Amino acid sequence: MSKLRERIAANKATRARSKIEVPEWGEGDEPLVIYAGDITGQDMDRIGRKHPDFLRNPSMEAQVDMIILKAEDEDGNKHFTLEDKMVMLSEPATLISGIFASVFSATSVEEQEKN
Repeated sequence: MSKLRERIAANKATRARSKIEVPEWGEGDEPLVIYAGDITGQDMDRIGRKHPDFLRNPSMEAQVDMIILKAEDEDGNKHFTLEDKMVMLSEPATLISGIFASVFSATSVEEQEKN
């Protein structure tokens, strides 16, 4: 592995994830907590193959697909699967768009705690 690839790989391993709280999907008084890492070029390619107009017009389906792709629990396990897609699409558009916006403009947990 070249030194540049080693530095890129090391940087990837240390990137922080953002923490997104979704009260509407939580249990009791506790919100559902979603963690999301940076959206990568691979993520954009994957979504773009299914939703070619994604950057100019992110449809609700494309937003849900991105949430499914990026949302993890605290341990890094996927929060959602494609089986969750239809129930997510039945949620209010403002809720889906809000989660999507938080995933798309992720701020690390460390940065959130500073504010």
